[in-house]
Amino acid sequence: MQLFHNTNYNFLRWRWHAVALSWVVILAGLGVIFTKGIPRGIEFAGGTAVIAQFDQTPSVDSVRTALNQNYPGGGQNAVVQTYGDPSLRQVMVRVPQVGAEQGASLSATAQAVETALQAGNLGRFTVVGTEIVGPAVGQELTSKGTYAMVLSLLGILAYIAFRFQFSYAVGAVVATIHDLLVTVALLAFFQYDLTLNVIAAILTVTGYSTNDTIVIFDRVRENMRSNRRGSQNEIINTAINQTLGRTVLTAGTTLLSAIALFVFGGEVLRGFAFTMIVGVVTGTYSSVFVAAAIVTFWQQKRMTAASAAPVVGEGGEAAAGSARRRAARSKARAS
Repeated sequence: MQLFHNTNYNFLRWRWHAVALSWVVILAGLGVIFTKGIPRGIEFAGGTAVIAQFDQTPSVDSVRTALNQNYPGGGQNAVVQTYGDPSLRQVMVRVPQVGAEQGASLSATAQAVETALQAGNLGRFTVVGTEIVGPAVGQELTSKGTYAMVLSLLGILAYIAFRFQFSYAVGAVVATIHDLLVTVALLAFFQYDLTLNVIAAILTVTGYSTNDTIVIFDRVRENMRSNRRGSQNEIINTAINQTLGRTVLTAGTTLLSAIALFVFGGEVLRGFAFTMIVGVVTGTYSSVFVAAAIVTFWQQKRMTAASAAPVVGEGGEAAAGSARRRAARSKARAS
């Protein structure tokens, strides 16, 4: 199925505008992270989450008041929010762990939350879910998630450097890092919890973005073989236009699936689906603009460095090479 026929859009014309827009989003996201922080899920922060289903939905303020009055030590640090479909009348209470609780004391925290809700006269309710993660487990998951991200980037760098050129590998890795930063920035904007589901979505987006970039780079390599006289910008623009239909179809179908998960997947999958939506959009955007911009910048820098290389003697490197060739021919004739 071919959506576009003989398109000739000048994508590289807007590459630096796109890079500037990306920097605006990333810096704004870093500002939000430094001021408000990015909420971490139970898996990384450690703590206890209790999901209670009420006969009559209480207000979030009344649940928080019940915790402040009846939870041991006060519930000022507890996070209270409605959970899932409003018709289910569910409330989630998340309490961070203090100290190095382990074993039975972790379960005691969940029991204390349930007791505090009962003492708050909030009506009949049933605990439908409990999630408990100790501080040590949270730290281990954090370190493993970081290692997975770093190793995936190094693997991408090595693979593309082997398949193509180092400049292409740098462009792909920079585009992938760009996708990660933009995704984390938007997660911070909308205050989605950083959970294992979100990390899984980020790693999925990393592979998706790299695959899209490699498809474009592969077409660039083919065009360089068939059009040796064309400029690099013309060859890259042609490659992007040639793969435009495939890019739109792949991104469109993936985006529709992610939107369906976001709308119908429920609260548990909402962070995952949101990350996938952002990642698909920014991954396609970075493959077209950011990766290409890095490759052109790198190649132009190499050409400038080559033209400014120091000369050898008075005649320069070219003259020295010509002299060596003339001497070799004279020697051959003399023999």
